[in-house]
Amino acid sequence: MEKKTLFDKIWDAHVVKSIPNGPDVFFIDKHFIHEVTSPVAFLNLEQRGVPVLYPERTIATPDHNVPTVDQDKTIKDKLSRMQVDKLRENCKKYGIELHDLGTDHHGIVHVIGPELGVTQPGMTIVCGDSHTSTHGAFGTIAFGIGTSEVEMVLATQCIMQAKPKKMRITVDGELGKGVTSKDIILYIISKISASGGTGYFIEYAGSAIRNLSMEARMTICNMSIEMGARGGLIAPDDTTFNYLEGKQYVPKGEDWDKAVANWKTLKTDEGAVFDLEYHYDAADIEPMITYGTNPGMGIKVKDIIPTTEGMDGSTKKTYLKSLDYMGFNPGDPIKGKKVDYVFVGSCTNGRIEDIRSVAQFVKGKKKADNITAWIVPGSREVEKKAIEEGLVAILEEAGFKLRQPGCSACLAMNDDKIPSGKYAVSTSNRNFEGRQGPGARTLLASPLTVAAVAIAGEIADPREIFDN
Repeated sequence: MEKKTLFDKIWDAHVVKSIPNGPDVFFIDKHFIHEVTSPVAFLNLEQRGVPVLYPERTIATPDHNVPTVDQDKTIKDKLSRMQVDKLRENCKKYGIELHDLGTDHHGIVHVIGPELGVTQPGMTIVCGDSHTSTHGAFGTIAFGIGTSEVEMVLATQCIMQAKPKKMRITVDGELGKGVTSKDIILYIISKISASGGTGYFIEYAGSAIRNLSMEARMTICNMSIEMGARGGLIAPDDTTFNYLEGKQYVPKGEDWDKAVANWKTLKTDEGAVFDLEYHYDAADIEPMITYGTNPGMGIKVKDIIPTTEGMDGSTKKTYLKSLDYMGFNPGDPIKGKKVDYVFVGSCTNGRIEDIRSVAQFVKGKKKADNITAWIVPGSREVEKKAIEEGLVAILEEAGFKLRQPGCSACLAMNDDKIPSGKYAVSTSNRNFEGRQGPGARTLLASPLTVAAVAIAGEIADPREIFDN
């Protein structure tokens, strides 16, 4: 019998038809939509007179450009208001479940899916958003699609896709103090580059990965596309099942037992072959931070910004252009550089564990006067827990400002923008030029490193502040 990877097992089970020398017609179990990439897709359906084939397989929420203050009031920005209104209209017209602003389960699409138990092992999941790869943490094939493909899935519940190559990244060993899953993924991307995963779907394995919580696993899979991969996934195990049990949309009773029995088969066979493999030692991973304008430009917080030694003409020119945008110089230490803003949130690190870790770190401390600190929960459920657990009180006492759920300062599609020329250390997933606002300078880091920066007022190593 052919030895299969986890990816093969899920993919092959969802192929409706294989086109000779072409893509597969691929069935989609769950489709998440939001206000930005869905309006045109619905408009095209309406113009063609085509219905939504399986509305019950689609779930919607507004997240990208919603305000994170005064969500009970009319959205001020005209385009944002129009997009959210269109999402409401389309969901009502086609019978699609909507978790709207102000409702109990509103939030970032990639946060509420797992919270509700919509995301389950063995599924195929798509959304008009690149960070759909987040859901791969549950042992799913999950990836982002474009607007025309959103239309295709709404109309047929299928998509045409060529099967990607397969990569396995194994991280073994124990993580050191102050090192998180965000540091793992930033470390990996710094090693293989922001394009090193292009053409691949990645399975993460090894003892360091297995020992992560579900929320930490979501962070890893979320940033798979930041190395150019189509997506990432992790085999489900008891951690997965314990997280899902009892959630709203998971099976109950005997059906739960049957589901878990099936989910336990979702693992790579011994001897299955990957197209490419990498192995890393968890002991080499330390708190990480980016210094440039793509997620692959990352270093350990204690290290210096790389010099241009060994770079050829075009590479050197591009590298120096990136550093010029950031206002940094080759060979400078990153530690100690002044910062203006910190942001904890996004589909990468806006979950309750992230907020707990920051609150625990800053408890009894005060943020530096030069820092504006934003904490944005990924969902209403996260917000509710943060309040009930007293985390909000701790954060506000330390000088952090809690905002309402949404994508917020991850991207410049809402009011939460970083001013031009200012530095923001962010728990989000991208540090491209202008990502957090025109001229904004973004450094990516873990929630713990962000907390350390907030206290110090400059780039800092969380390990040096823990016990102070």
